[in-house]
Amino acid sequence: MLGTYFTFPELLIWLPLVAGIAAFFMKNARVVKAWSLIAAVGVVAVSLSGLCYADTSAYPTYNQVSYYWLKYLGNSFHLNLNKTGHLLSLLTALGFLFIFLYSWKEERKKSNHFYGLMLLAQAGIMGVFSAVDALVFYFFWELALIPVYFLCSIWGGEKRIQATFKFFIYTFVGSLLMLTGILYVYYHTQGRIFNDGTQAAHSFALNAFQAANLTPAEQGCLFWLFLAAFGVKMPIFPLHTWQPGAYDQSPTPVTMVLSGIMVKMGLFGLLRWLLPVLPEASAKYADIVIALSIFGIIYASLIALVQDNLKKLVAYSSIAHIGLMSAAIFAKNELSLNGAIVQMFNHGINIIGLWIVIGIIERKTGTKKISELGGLAAKAPALTIFMLVIALANIALPLTNAFVGEFMMFSGLFQYSKWMTAIAGVGIILAAAYTLNMIRNVFYGEVKATVAQITDIQFHEKLVLTIIVLVVLATGVYPQPIIEFISNTPAVQP
Repeated sequence: MLGTYFTFPELLIWLPLVAGIAAFFMKNARVVKAWSLIAAVGVVAVSLSGLCYADTSAYPTYNQVSYYWLKYLGNSFHLNLNKTGHLLSLLTALGFLFIFLYSWKEERKKSNHFYGLMLLAQAGIMGVFSAVDALVFYFFWELALIPVYFLCSIWGGEKRIQATFKFFIYTFVGSLLMLTGILYVYYHTQGRIFNDGTQAAHSFALNAFQAANLTPAEQGCLFWLFLAAFGVKMPIFPLHTWQPGAYDQSPTPVTMVLSGIMVKMGLFGLLRWLLPVLPEASAKYADIVIALSIFGIIYASLIALVQDNLKKLVAYSSIAHIGLMSAAIFAKNELSLNGAIVQMFNHGINIIGLWIVIGIIERKTGTKKISELGGLAAKAPALTIFMLVIALANIALPLTNAFVGEFMMFSGLFQYSKWMTAIAGVGIILAAAYTLNMIRNVFYGEVKATVAQITDIQFHEKLVLTIIVLVVLATGVYPQPIIEFISNTPAVQP
């Protein structure tokens, strides 16, 4: 029976983990793709089923599991999906399904290794969204990073080594800082007694971390250690400099994972660990983080405005969107927090859709330079329609999904500071400017030589983009189910 033999967090981790390991032993590329797609569909089915049992008061055993692991250290393999975790797990499940659909006809060397690593990355990300033990959280944090490093360094572009090395250094240093913070808090927790009578002097459990005996000065130092790790992953200014190069040089499916899903690990870390464990420091330094986030919005938007590289334009656009989510989280009122959670899901859907369109354009034309493109609407009308809907959703046009989240975040940020909200609002104008300018230059005007011979998109590409557009419009026209789902419980919770 469900909840007795298995739980949703276990399935969301074990299914892609086992499928990924099995993929390494498959030699036929088409079989590997089919296997990965079937696994992705299975993960989506589990995630959607989990939404029906997300009420922990009614189904307490369905959403959490705890096994003894390193008992004498006060550690257990403890997973617990809260409602934010459920929503982000659904984003992860859908995201990988979209990626595998998009990649169906792509040919890659060692495709078994590529898809095996992708599935391992999915397992790691699912673990991050469900871990409530600090050591387990760190384990999955690194498990998600390692496959992505190899994916970028093996299948990336010409400058992949330089970009991947910078990405690795930033994330590795951030992870070490977080590990230092975890160990420090651990040694300030109370002892733990397990059900079998085993005693530990300290505990890695989230509730033990929340009750840790930390002075305001200690909280202040730990705050910056954790923020560095989560800020690099998001990324926010000034920890963002690895991102444009990594997005540009990574293969498009990996860029989708980085931009659409993995950035949410950092934002989720703020909600599950930073704010609950270090509440005094979070309140003390909120103004600084919000100011940096808003500066990042304007800075990234201005750079996107003059970009000639499609991939880097979307990369800087993502920095601006993440900056707004970060500011909303540190505003710490119900409206801003719930808006940030809604937008985490919506941004993931939209940005993956943008990367799919850009990947198609680059594959068909052989270029990602805006100046070398033009007139695509005449040659690929279906692709143009999909791009218009997704791009307008990305700038939060009313009746699209991103409008709901942005409206909630700006409303919550307005309660915190009217001036900061006004400055952040400039990012909306800049986003509209660089997005509409890109659409005009790439899809309209004179048909350039690079697009003269291309044809419209194939069935599998139409299928995945149709699903994305339906999600964009459905959650934009009627967002109430998502809002009610996350609003029934506090945004910041164990």
